Amino acid sequence: MPTAIHHFIGGRLAAGTATRSAPVFNPATGEETGRVALASPADVDTAVAAAKAVARDWALTPPLRRARILNAFLRIAEDRTDELAALITAEHGKVLSDARGEIQRGLEVVEFATGIPQLLKGEVTENVGTRVDSHSLRQPLGVVAGITPFNFPVMVPMWMFPVALACGNCFVLKPSERDPSPALLVAAWLKEAGLPDGVFSVVHGDKEAVDALLHHPDIAAVSFVGSTPIARYIYATATAQGKRAQCLGGAKNHMIVMPDADLDQAVDALMGAAYGSAGERCMAISVAVPVGEKTADALVARLIPKVRALKVGPGTDPESEMGPLVTRVHRDKVSGYIDAGVAEGAELLVDGRGLSLQGYEGGYFLGGTLFDRVTPEMSIYREEIFGPVLAITRAPDYATAARLINAHEFGNGTAIFTRDGDAAREFAHGIEVGMVGINVPIPVPMAFHSFGGWKASLFGDHHMHGPEGVRFYTRLKTITTRWPTGIRAGADFVMPTME
Repeated sequence: MPTAIHHFIGGRLAAGTATRSAPVFNPATGEETGRVALASPADVDTAVAAAKAVARDWALTPPLRRARILNAFLRIAEDRTDELAALITAEHGKVLSDARGEIQRGLEVVEFATGIPQLLKGEVTENVGTRVDSHSLRQPLGVVAGITPFNFPVMVPMWMFPVALACGNCFVLKPSERDPSPALLVAAWLKEAGLPDGVFSVVHGDKEAVDALLHHPDIAAVSFVGSTPIARYIYATATAQGKRAQCLGGAKNHMIVMPDADLDQAVDALMGAAYGSAGERCMAISVAVPVGEKTADALVARLIPKVRALKVGPGTDPESEMGPLVTRVHRDKVSGYIDAGVAEGAELLVDGRGLSLQGYEGGYFLGGTLFDRVTPEMSIYREEIFGPVLAITRAPDYATAARLINAHEFGNGTAIFTRDGDAAREFAHGIEVGMVGINVPIPVPMAFHSFGGWKASLFGDHHMHGPEGVRFYTRLKTITTRWPTGIRAGADFVMPTME
């Protein structure tokens, strides 16, 4: 019988008031394993009210004490990574090693956030005027919200809440209803680490819950990761309500392969970047751009046997290199893109459709797929597929390859593989993309840098985690001070000049 999956509000599990729920599946088997409650506006209000009730006390908690709670959470999560990874695999489908890697990258943001006493230090200037001093400080916003996608049910929330909590905010998380359970385990571990009740809550739901957060008067800021249409909607709606918003959208990440590149290295990089996590990554490489026909032919010749040999299976099998897609609907959508690519005239070199595994016939599996001679007008080039589909788009020279990338509506991540330092430098400085890799296929910044793309891949002024995250979750206040000296010069009616 499917397990009932509740919210986590005010430090405890809560069934909520809504009567609606949604199924949660094991993607490897197609079995319904849970029913997740879908929050009503009243449930969202309860979570926000619990946060608001403790917001001032949490904001006044010394940053070092907040950091120690996060550090305790970090130790718990490190010790129990396998438990959390198993939960990710059970509901998302990715292989266990990838789930562990997701958790590790998320915990790096927690590590960054434990340094918050240093990160919140302001600036002081003595004698900005005669016997006048100025200093600045950063203060929390209050109650903030995070709306996160299915593909990283642990890492993406950890891009948000560790920094938000460390800065003194209370946090309401709305995870994907497709794989909701990891968020509840994280919430329980935060409570175990000593986080006061109400400071972190989890509400499950769909658009009704999202809209309740966006319109709630006590939510000061919203962070989001997901598709571009929804990112655009959330950004427009939140900012219209006077909220801060950072909304990360879709991607179509290209990797240029120069004629001087180490082709074996480039092929290995493409295999991991295109097919890891079944391509369900916003930083996945979905377009390879070999420069020159000779380079393209050699790249394709190396890729075909490797794509055909991909070990696809349940995420719990240690031999699996790629697991199922998250839902049947999404698997069928990706298959539809493959159909469209064939219809539009792309050359299908490896076809992943129709894959069925013995014992897992009900699973949402799709094999690795490889297209060649994909052109910019094709839908499989223009649109984010979010599946294990790699397109080869040939370019006669570097300038053409760079123009392809700069002309695309998305600007999330990109890479170049080359031994030429001049080409690499030109690429790094001239390409119109937010995250760039030089012989690095998935250039996700470390936690002490910030994550975010350009163009239709980001809506808002701040990237996530790192210094940008601290700036997003705090407000700058500047204080100018003069103490009486016993000397009175009378009222001054002109603009202060601090002379």
